[in-house]
Amino acid sequence: MISAILLIVLLAGLGAVAVSVGSAQGAAAGLDIAGLRASQAAQAGIEWMSYRVLIPPAPAAAPPCPGGTTNLALPGSLAPFTVSVTCARSGPYTDGASTVYTYQITATACNQPVAGSCPDPALAPGAGYVERQVSARVQR
Repeated sequence: MISAILLIVLLAGLGAVAVSVGSAQGAAAGLDIAGLRASQAAQAGIEWMSYRVLIPPAPAAAPPCPGGTTNLALPGSLAPFTVSVTCARSGPYTDGASTVYTYQITATACNQPVAGSCPDPALAPGAGYVERQVSARVQR
């Protein structure tokens, strides 16, 4: 009788550990997927600003590399993320007979923006916070 009770207690303990490990793995998998989506959102910000730099808007529109930060809201499965894109122009540089400008573009995507911008300036994000940053340099 004592061995049967001991066996039941042992099996209940193993079951509790299995449930705990399973839920932790599920949460980790969810954060992995969110991290991949954040990377894609940041890459979308880089591509958006690269397009503006390489194919500038009409002369009456905003400059191709605006000062400050531009915040983007994305559609579809990237909708939970906000992307903050910055662009800095340097140059001109001479390349043979051509004049070249260099644009440093940085995109930061996060799922818990503060005042519509990433990253969280207080560096105190909530549980489940995901952030990715991508940088690129474009010449034109």
